[in-house]
Amino acid sequence: MTTTPAPSRQFQFKSINYTAMQPGPRVIIMGATHGNEVCGTLGIRRVMEEIDSGKLHIAAGSVTFVPIVNPLAYQQVTRNGDRNLNRDLFPKENPQDFEDHIANWLCPLLAQHDVLLDLHSFAAHGEPFVMVGPLDNDGALQPFRHAEKERAWARRLGVRRFVDGWLATYGDGVQRRSRNAQELETVLRYGVGTTEYMRSTGGYALTLECGQHDDPGAPDVAYRAIMNTLAHLKLIVAPDPEPVPFEDMEALSMVVVHDRLHADDSFARPWKSFDPVAEGEQIGTRADGTPVTAEFGGRILFPAPNAAANTEWYYLTRPNPQFGREHE
Repeated sequence: MTTTPAPSRQFQFKSINYTAMQPGPRVIIMGATHGNEVCGTLGIRRVMEEIDSGKLHIAAGSVTFVPIVNPLAYQQVTRNGDRNLNRDLFPKENPQDFEDHIANWLCPLLAQHDVLLDLHSFAAHGEPFVMVGPLDNDGALQPFRHAEKERAWARRLGVRRFVDGWLATYGDGVQRRSRNAQELETVLRYGVGTTEYMRSTGGYALTLECGQHDDPGAPDVAYRAIMNTLAHLKLIVAPDPEPVPFEDMEALSMVVVHDRLHADDSFARPWKSFDPVAEGEQIGTRADGTPVTAEFGGRILFPAPNAAANTEWYYLTRPNPQFGREHE
């Protein structure tokens, strides 16, 4: 008697490595961490074709490409397979879902590298942006020692909008709503995705949001970022890309997260990420009729009108004029 294998058993994980004879950084570049975000996959395949044809040569170090990180979600053309891979990304002794199996393969692979570029896209229309890690610190949440290199690299990806402060702001919100230390640790782990895990291994990493999912220009943004990365890190023989000038940058720091406290909490309008908000402007209304207003002027980020009660509803950012200048 034959049995049909479970869907998750029909997949395997694939990475492709190019290693030069000369030493250099070990770089990993990934696409389709979320299965409906294919611009990175297309950009990676374009670069691999140039390497395989001899048009492009890896002269130092090594680069590993993972065109499709989540094959189940990619086949389904959905963000997730069983869950969001970019949360709670740790090896699991007893994997419970497809993304746990990915983590058990991917985390050791990340740990073999020094630098990660994770290529994504987003649902709403808007310009590309890059998510950057913390400043150097010895704190318990996300200790780090490569901020100068990470931020110099971010300015060479070919985009002008930069966002930092994700895990610290997320952690503040978790701490506010957690009932005990054990729950706090569990939920904080949920905030760890590919770049956070890479930094935890001693490396550094960027998430590049290349544009809207179906934007025909998004794969070009991914391709340019890959080529700029290879040039900046000296894996290929090419000039170091010029950093985006400070005067052309829009740098934002995530400052505060507000939770949706009740299913009847509602937004005042259909907010999109990076919509500007003025101090005192009404963001929404609580279930009891209390208005929710912005405590400072800035931009809204990741508004979630259908968030579950006691989970993140929206983040507020404010300009960070010191971004990239911290080490001058």
